[in-house]
Amino acid sequence: MAPGLVVLGQVASVNVGRVRPVEHRGRLRPTGMWKEPVPHRVAARGVNLDGDEQADRRIHGGPDKAVYAYAVADYVWWQRELGRRLDPGTLGENLTLAGIDLGAAVVGERWLVGSAELAVCQPRRPCWKLGVRMGDDRFLDRFDAAGRPGAYLRIAGEGELGAGDDVLLVHRPDHGVTIDLVHRASRDPSLFPAVLAAPELPDRLRARMAGG
Repeated sequence: MAPGLVVLGQVASVNVGRVRPVEHRGRLRPTGMWKEPVPHRVAARGVNLDGDEQADRRIHGGPDKAVYAYAVADYVWWQRELGRRLDPGTLGENLTLAGIDLGAAVVGERWLVGSAELAVCQPRRPCWKLGVRMGDDRFLDRFDAAGRPGAYLRIAGEGELGAGDDVLLVHRPDHGVTIDLVHRASRDPSLFPAVLAAPELPDRLRARMAGG
């Protein structure tokens, strides 16, 4: 462990997947939602993990959505809620993280995972592809209402990571804008000014909340 860094949690699973066609409302459409755990270390570089793909990076990828993280604790909650087992990667995440409350992660905080540095960017807003993956179009609303959106991460420094790696806190901004606050603001515009206090907020999200 790097000296002076705080351990936030651990990588339980690294999950990647290629784009595949799925049927949605009578049409075949591409999606990279299907992720599978990999046993080896994976390079984090550019706008994704090696071996991972997104079908439309205007919406699901790009620098501010390069890596998607979801918490083991939230999986446990969903398994109780749904009454069935959910394997790592089921919700389309690249990193399944143990011991971390992603809702409490601060926008702009940076983590060292293996030799890669990742920065917390924003919560997930689900689209139809999650409904297809879960076999229930209504799951989108259920997921959004649950307040367990996970977090998109930027690759701030390229490197390799793998299951079993510690997640080390490199830096946490003092503005206090958390993933949970940004998620709640998506349902309550009165929270927009509070969220805009985070200078690290992705430009597209900032423009939407600022009315730009």
